[in-house]
Amino acid sequence: MEKIIEFLKNVIHIQYINSILIIVISFIIYKCIARFLKEKESNVHSKIFKSKRGKTYLRLIKSMIRYIFIIVTALIVLQVNGVNVSSMLAGVGILSVIIGFAVQDGLKDIIKGIDIISENYYQVGDIIKYGNIEGKVLVVGIKTTKVEDIRSFNIISISNRNIEQVEIVSNVINIDVPLPYELKLEKAEKVILEIVELVKGLENVEKCEYRGVNDFADSSIKYQIRSYCSPSLKVQTRRDILGCILMGLEKNNIQIPYNQIDVHQKN
Repeated sequence: MEKIIEFLKNVIHIQYINSILIIVISFIIYKCIARFLKEKESNVHSKIFKSKRGKTYLRLIKSMIRYIFIIVTALIVLQVNGVNVSSMLAGVGILSVIIGFAVQDGLKDIIKGIDIISENYYQVGDIIKYGNIEGKVLVVGIKTTKVEDIRSFNIISISNRNIEQVEIVSNVINIDVPLPYELKLEKAEKVILEIVELVKGLENVEKCEYRGVNDFADSSIKYQIRSYCSPSLKVQTRRDILGCILMGLEKNNIQIPYNQIDVHQKN
């Protein structure tokens, strides 16, 4: 019984109550600000937040506000519970070297996150390539960038410090059409132009053009066509273009060349 009474005394201690109130009030304020920003983002009349750059800034601000609230709330709670925050902050310089080594990757992420926004490396909605992954930028946070893989639809987090390894995906699709050496240039280009017209009819293709002879391969001459479409639709559009190529070749009774091996036998 004595232990229960002692526990209750500790729970109802004014410092604990103040700490709980501070956390609750801070949480409510943060939620109100987050709701306000969400309403601004979903406001159909807000041209600023409907743009890619506006969405990127807004989500970065939300990420920064979350970290600020956590840090400020923690400092206030420490102060209420008798910790001299001023002295603690003044003593940070002594530990700065140790802390710097411990959180250097995190600091790099934050600095690069600011660079991404200020230098306009990429924005929310852009398609980027990181290693073997091509994905749509969902969130540019203060430490990481969240990307949705356009092939698997998995969500990937990329540390902002790796920005040097990130490429912006263009709207260009280059495809080589292999045709046999036996086919005369005039006939080959006529077939390619027919394929180009088929590709132009695709819903997602903005433009398609014949680029000329691109390579002399082992078993075929490669003629290049270039198409333009939204980067987010490139995977499916590429499949559709390949279908048009097959259709054009079948229409002209042309088989796709493949490597063949001639075997010579000595008697």
